[in-house]
Parts: sequence; structure tokens; C-alpha cells
Amino acid sequence: MNIASFAPLAVVLPILGAALTFLLIRHSRAQRAVSIALLSLTLLLECFLLASVWDGGTAAVTIGGWLPPWGIVMVVDQFSSLMLVVSSAVSLAVLVYATGQGMADGDQDAPVSIFHPTYLILVAGVSNAFLSGDLFNLYVGFEILLTASYVLMTLGGTGPRIRAGVTYVVVSVVSSVLFLISIAMVYGATGTVNMADLAIKLGELDQGTKTLLHVMLLVAFGIKAAVFPLSFWLPDSYPTAPAPVTAVFAGLLTKVGVYAMVRTETLLFPGDTLNTPLMVAALLTMVVGILGALAQNDIKRLLSFTLVSHIGYMVFGLAMSSTAGLGAAVFYVAHHITIQTSLFLVTGLIERRGGSSSVDRLGGLAKLSPLLALLFFVPAMNLAGIPPFSGFLGKVGLMQAGIELGTPLAYALVIGGVLTSLLTLLAIARVWNRAFWRSPADAEHPDPVLLAPPLARVAGPGAKRNTVTLLPRTMVGSTLGLVVLGVALTVFAGPLFTVSDQAAEDMLDRSSYIQAVLGEDTVVPMVLTSGGGK
Repeated sequence: MNIASFAPLAVVLPILGAALTFLLIRHSRAQRAVSIALLSLTLLLECFLLASVWDGGTAAVTIGGWLPPWGIVMVVDQFSSLMLVVSSAVSLAVLVYATGQGMADGDQDAPVSIFHPTYLILVAGVSNAFLSGDLFNLYVGFEILLTASYVLMTLGGTGPRIRAGVTYVVVSVVSSVLFLISIAMVYGATGTVNMADLAIKLGELDQGTKTLLHVMLLVAFGIKAAVFPLSFWLPDSYPTAPAPVTAVFAGLLTKVGVYAMVRTETLLFPGDTLNTPLMVAALLTMVVGILGALAQNDIKRLLSFTLVSHIGYMVFGLAMSSTAGLGAAVFYVAHHITIQTSLFLVTGLIERRGGSSSVDRLGGLAKLSPLLALLFFVPAMNLAGIPPFSGFLGKVGLMQAGIELGTPLAYALVIGGVLTSLLTLLAIARVWNRAFWRSPADAEHPDPVLLAPPLARVAGPGAKRNTVTLLPRTMVGSTLGLVVLGVALTVFAGPLFTVSDQAAEDMLDRSSYIQAVLGEDTVVPMVLTSGGGK
């Protein structure tokens, strides 16, 4: 039996884990063991799925025996399986981090009985979105992960979290309603929501109708991916959540939106009809995002703005409609999920050790905690695109693809990409110099915890304000593991780029996807472009 036949387990296992952890609501230790074990098993399964399509090929799994285009289809190809592996690896690291934080704090700051099942539901929603072979099931995946994210964002019930949660919920509901309306219009125009079937039937529509459907889906996914000017909600929403929640949101949720954009642009709306607006949006996302980051004093808000900014690189790669550009974008998505999550986890450790995430209140962390300095420095340099890290390699791939395209707008994006990278380095350097390098006494408003001796192993709810919280090993270990994974992306960049390029080639060709779902005898229509360079 083909290993791809087990793809639905990538969704079922986390849901099963959520049910079990909910039943173990009064047994926090058992909850932790079950959630970590089932998420590890899910990751192992997804590694086998990636291995099965590593050299190419696409496999489709029909659910319930209903043949496409009528039934639910899950599709495994190089892009979806790569996203599954990276997302589950990151989710597992964050789960271990959150477990360590809960044990260190005596489970006082977060209702652990709620966290574990909700977190596993979030993972199930992400996996369902990556595997979905039809638009409505993609919508279901989004709703599963968004419903879980509403709970996670407001854990603790503090005022700032509730206010940020309200904004997040309103924006998410608007984008979801727009997505649902788009699905209804697509179904009304074509009679199907199966993406392989749509790839054929959308080509039979008149250009005006197809463009309307195209724009509506792009706007819905653009909100979820935080593409400028639809990114206004993100910097105010993410930083207020607990550190593990912020980390997994930053790493995964926007990337599911990017994944949906890539999948629909290449499969449903091939060609270069909206490439120019996408390139303009990519340029504005990069520049406006990084300018916002430079104005921040709080590390979490700064990273939230860099998150928005670097979404622009992915949209740039997609908008070029070339194998080189899309392959670099696929590589960059995998890189950014890992690095951005690492930095938010490190920020949680900084807040724990230094008492704050504001650079005005931090100083001397390199001397106080050399390991923490190293954990920040490596992914920070990776995010800034310093050689030889994967961030540099991904950006070079995008720049080369832009130069090969050779249009004035592509050159403007190349320049914008280089400028954004330099400004990212400047923003990161400011954090390093102020939070790690200078003396605590030189901070504008130094937190008392920086000047206190390490009197306690862990500061519990009754600890004194001037007591230093030493970093729990579980939290440090999970963060270190994620930083090492980011370095591994650099070490194995060659094979990863090969897979990314093959995935891009298959997505732009479309035939393997369509024939895997509808049958090998299906005739795939030709894609006409006006210079996009497929």
C-alpha cells in the first residue's frame, strides 16, 4: 500500500490527541505525555509522506470512497508534504517549550487543560489546509485552525489579550466570510469546488468572471497571509499572546495563507494576469513592514513587523510565475517558518530572564546568559540574510529569479529586497546592541531583575520582584532544537532547493496534480502567458 494512503492520519492523529488530552483534563502530566507523543507520531508519518514524494510525483487520497470531483480529496505532493513536515516540527518544538513553561510556573499562567487539546486542534487544522484538494475543505481547515487560535490568543483572559483577540477575531471572520462567498461564487460559475476539476473548468469561463473570482480569493488569502495593505491587524494581535502561542502563530498561521495563495495561483489561475499587482503588493509589504519594525522598541512587536515584511519575499517569488522564483519562494517559506518561530521563542526566554521584552529595559544579557545570546544571534543573523545561512540563500535565489525576469518592476523588487534585508539587519543589530551588548546600568529604564543576583531557580507566583528566574532546561532545549533545525536548513540547502525547484516545476506544470486527482487520462489545458516565463 502506498504510504500516501495514510495522509489523512496527519489530521486524525492530532484530533485524536485533542480528545484524549481533554479526557485527561485533571491529569496534566498525562496530558503532556499524550500530546507530545501523538504530535511526534504525526511528524514521523509526515516524514514518510515527504520521503514518498521526494523525487517527484503526486498522490491523491479519496475520503469515504466518494470519487472526485464529488468527494473530499487529500493531495500529497512535494510542496504540501514539505509544509507538513516543517510545520509539525515547529509545532512539536513549541509544544515542548510550552510544556516546560507550564511546569516551571506551576501551571498558573495558562489553563493547561485547555491549552493541550486546543493546540492539537490547531495543528490538525493546519495539516488539513496543507492536504486539502478542494476549496471547501481548505475553508474547513482555516476555520479549524482559526477557532483554536481564538482560544489560544486569549489564554489568561487579561485585558490586552482580550482586546487583541477581538481585533483578530473580527479580521479573521471578515476574511473567512469573504472566502466563503468566493467559494459560493466559484461553485455557482463552475459547479465544482474540487481544485483539480476547477483547474480545467475555470479556463472555460469568460475573462471578466475569472478575474473577479481570482481577485476575491486573493484578497481573502491576502488578509490571512498579512500582505500589505491587509496586514494592519497582525502587529497589534500577535505580541500580546503568551510566548509559545505567539511563536506558533508567527511561524504557521500566515504561512497557511501564503500556501493557499501559491496553490490557487499556480493551479486555478495560472499565467500572469495579476502578476503586476502582486509584485507591487510584495514590494510594499517588504518596505512598509521593515520600516514599521525599525520604529519599535519592543522585541515582539519588532518581530511582528519583520514577519509582515518577509511575507513580501514569498509573494515576490510567487508573482514571478517562473520555476526559479517559485522554487525560491517555497524554500523561503520553509526557512521563515523555522527562523521566525525560533526568534519568538527566544524572545520568550529574554522576557523570562530579563523581565521584559522592551529594549529600553534590557541590557547585559550576553554576559548574564551567553547561551541565550547565542540562541538569539544565530536565527537573527539568519533572518537578516547574512551568509552562509539559509535566509541568505533563499534571498539570493529570489534575486536571481528577479534578474532573470528582467522587467523594470522585477528590478525594483530586487532592489527593495536587498534594502529590506539591510534594514532587517539594522533592526536586529539595534536589539543586539541594546539588549545584549550594553551594560544593564546603561538601559533607559533597567528592569530590577537584571541587576539582581540569581537567588532562585524558578520564580513562582510568590517570588520577589528582584529574584532572577533561571531558564528552565525544557524551554531552552526546545528552543535550541529549533535553532539547530534552522542551521540544518543551511547545511542541507542543496537537497532542499532541489525539492523546492521540483515542487515549483510540478505546480506550474499542473498535469501531475490534475491527473493524480482526476485520473491519468485527463487532458490538461495549456497555460498561455504573456511573458511570465513558466
